[in-house]
Amino acid sequence: MQKLDREDILKFSALIDAADKVTILVHTHPDGDALGSGLGMMRYLASLGKRSTLILPTTAPGTLSFLPVESDGPVIVANQDKTAAEKAVAEASLIICQDFNNITRSEGMEASFAAATAPKVLIDHHIGPDRASFDIVFSETEISSASELVYWVLKALPQTEQLPLGTLNALMTGMTTDTNNFRNSTFPSTLQMASECVAAGVDREAVVSNIYNKYRENRYRLMGYFLSEKLKTTPLGVAYAVLSKKELDRFGIKEGETESFVNMPLEIDEIRMSLFLKEQDGVFRVSIRSKKGTSASRCCNQYFNGGGHENAAGGKLPIGDRIPDAAAAEKYIVEATTAFFENE
Repeated sequence: MQKLDREDILKFSALIDAADKVTILVHTHPDGDALGSGLGMMRYLASLGKRSTLILPTTAPGTLSFLPVESDGPVIVANQDKTAAEKAVAEASLIICQDFNNITRSEGMEASFAAATAPKVLIDHHIGPDRASFDIVFSETEISSASELVYWVLKALPQTEQLPLGTLNALMTGMTTDTNNFRNSTFPSTLQMASECVAAGVDREAVVSNIYNKYRENRYRLMGYFLSEKLKTTPLGVAYAVLSKKELDRFGIKEGETESFVNMPLEIDEIRMSLFLKEQDGVFRVSIRSKKGTSASRCCNQYFNGGGHENAAGGKLPIGDRIPDAAAAEKYIVEATTAFFENE
């Protein structure tokens, strides 16, 4: 991790001091890092006596329902209450965006964000941040997660004497999910953060239990089907699987319950890249993971309308004439990954 710019830290500190209403915005389909970093910031601001609102563009998965608590304050799901979300952005005296590199990842909040007159701050760990849209940008790609970056930013603020335990719990949770429990994207700074959080009172066993030991049986029934019936491999070292909406419905799967499916094939020695597609809301949502030396981000950008980190990326394939169903999506995966590796 690079050293944080001291001037930016002092500017951010001054913006927090001057702010009356703070609005925090994270990416659509929020994962543990988005929700954890958002709640961590919210709880920090509350410790300073600041009112804040967290906006989720879409609902967080039920598997993360343990994270928010009633005392956190307003958490607005924008696609369920667009008026309240737009009002929170318009009335904010400071807007903090976390865990996305471009406001287009807020899915529907772009116009409200553009019209807002409040200072705007970005805290993110993805490649290619849209610096022009923000007054201050804290961007670091050599870091585990947005939650970790928020941790170091908050630690650097002159207002900070000691981070609240609630903030630490939320940030530790977000970091743990984005590293898949320290299995990827783990840096020296990540381990230092974890050590400091545990020393400050975070119950890591409880964090891990909440993340990984609270799933429904449905997930494991689907996992067996995924591994035995759906997972396929190619001679190029690609593993892939596509699940249709009908299949997801058959197992009664809820949002968040296929988390980490894409990582499992990477345990196979010969596999260099893993792709998992699932049908949702008229598209195939794409998750790509890769081993070191193979760029998931570049493949996703070139063939799957997305991007992300070097070894972890996401995108989407619209369902239409070209790719009408899961069978066509599988055929496209083989063609796309073959072309990708031929040009590597």
